[in-house]
Amino acid sequence: MKFIDEARIEVIAGDGGNGVASFNREKFRPFGGPDGGDGGKGGSVWAVADRNINTLVDYRFSKRHEARRGEHGRGSDCYGKGADDILLRMPVGTIITDRNSGEIIADLTEHGQLELLAKGGEGGWGNIHFKSSTNRAPRQKTDGKPGERRELQLELKVLADVGLLGMPNAGKSTFITAVSNAKPKIADYPFTTLVPNLGVVRVGSEKSFVIADIPGLIEGAAEGAGLGHQFLRHLQRTGLLLHIVDLAPFEETVDPVKEAKALVKELEKYDPALADKPRWLVLNKLDIVPEEERKKRVASFIRRMKWKGPVFEISALNREGCEELIVEIFRHIEQQKQAEVRAQEVRVAEEARSIETVDPDDPRFKVIE
Repeated sequence: MKFIDEARIEVIAGDGGNGVASFNREKFRPFGGPDGGDGGKGGSVWAVADRNINTLVDYRFSKRHEARRGEHGRGSDCYGKGADDILLRMPVGTIITDRNSGEIIADLTEHGQLELLAKGGEGGWGNIHFKSSTNRAPRQKTDGKPGERRELQLELKVLADVGLLGMPNAGKSTFITAVSNAKPKIADYPFTTLVPNLGVVRVGSEKSFVIADIPGLIEGAAEGAGLGHQFLRHLQRTGLLLHIVDLAPFEETVDPVKEAKALVKELEKYDPALADKPRWLVLNKLDIVPEEERKKRVASFIRRMKWKGPVFEISALNREGCEELIVEIFRHIEQQKQAEVRAQEVRVAEEARSIETVDPDDPRFKVIE
């Protein structure tokens, strides 16, 4: 099964136009000399990050992108016209990899970011370039250089501050609908969400963060079971994971603790760094649990889970506890940003100190006059 967050394409830049060997033939100028123009540059292929695009679905059907070649040079000092470049718009978060070498060509992380995928060939020289005092009638010319050709793998990893983690039907889509502007499909059967959904959560008039609803995972996801690791990759770029647990499953035989532990193991199998990310426990669907049983069920879950991190009790359906959770998430994100700023300031200060401690007599740093 193929998903719209990955695609394979071929990009072909245009060849450069050929230079021409030509001589001036105007009347009354029998020795007009060489006037062969250069060939035009071939068109290049560029990728640009566009926040208005959410998927790579267009590139699953349009796999070949070829720029035009440059025009050939002509006589009378006429240079060939360069071909127009091709601009491929892709979602923010797209990673572009060369399929043959495995080299990452570009990682589109910011809106408007421009990256060269295939460079157009340079145009050839006409014989006007070879004119000299000893070679007044040159017949040399050069052909245009070929444009680059590449086979590329496109992979979209959503960029979000918070990622929702949970088993199918845990209530992730209901939660993101309750707290953000996202409108994912919601139904009472597993695997309702088949593609990642992004939502912007507003905290006040000018404060916000981005949350990602990832399709539900099951045991064996790291090996590809269910929707598998096709979507585990999306969690790698989130700064905080919300592990949403259905505390009131429809089937009595389902053990929420067992499912939660199995999911954590899948994270560790897929990427230990992903399992080490900050993760909060969000116990959902408490509106279904009788009020007199809530505290007992929550305490039992935490004890059996041996959980020592943050725990939040919510009902995404009626937004109970959601506001408090949003405020805490935003506070956590702001603290992370401040820590990153402080770390950057420390690095800059250390670099400045290292420059100050350079010995001016060290021959490695002497200026050669």
